[in-house]
Amino acid sequence: MTSIRTLKHIGAALLAFTLAGCAANRNQLDYSAFRESRPASILVLPPLNETVEVDASQGVLAQATLPLAESGYYVIPVAVMEETFRQNGLTAPAEIQELPAAKLREIFGADAALYMRVKKYGASYAVLSSSVAVAIEASLIDLRSGAVLWEGRKEVAESSGSGGGLIGMLVNAVVSQIVNTLSDRSYVVAGAASQSLLFAGQPGGILYGPRSPKHELQ
Repeated sequence: MTSIRTLKHIGAALLAFTLAGCAANRNQLDYSAFRESRPASILVLPPLNETVEVDASQGVLAQATLPLAESGYYVIPVAVMEETFRQNGLTAPAEIQELPAAKLREIFGADAALYMRVKKYGASYAVLSSSVAVAIEASLIDLRSGAVLWEGRKEVAESSGSGGGLIGMLVNAVVSQIVNTLSDRSYVVAGAASQSLLFAGQPGGILYGPRSPKHELQ
């Protein structure tokens, strides 16, 4: 015969499961505006750089268009975007991102624009280890209505481990610093962060565009 204590435990477990399910549902992204908008073309704007690394904005921008294109969208070429703004006297990402959505729509004809912020970019060093981290925040905005279609954040870090005793750890740390400097590991990690953030079909990621065969299946 089931004891009262057992029933209480079962009831508590069911309640916890129900609350967890409700929390998960609340945390799920609402894609209703995204599905209603059905953007086919995206303008990727120069990212705001909130780091001390001067190459952060360009490092992220250069690798943001590929995952969107492979996800089924037509992406305005970066060279066209930059030259158009340059001819109009705009080169700073902050100034460009402040332009009205309607104006961007008028100039480029894109359905949506991707706004990004680079929160981390570069290497950090300790005595016995080093790491390269890139963190990006992004928002996809409908240029026809100004509505927010999607928001996301991704951070990717690559650490250099240490081993082989104290001398080995010191040597590994020095070598890692040299390699990170000479090979620009930040750019490589930025590519991984951009792909992880902007490829469609991931949990919490963007939806597939109309050029993808998976568009009608989502």
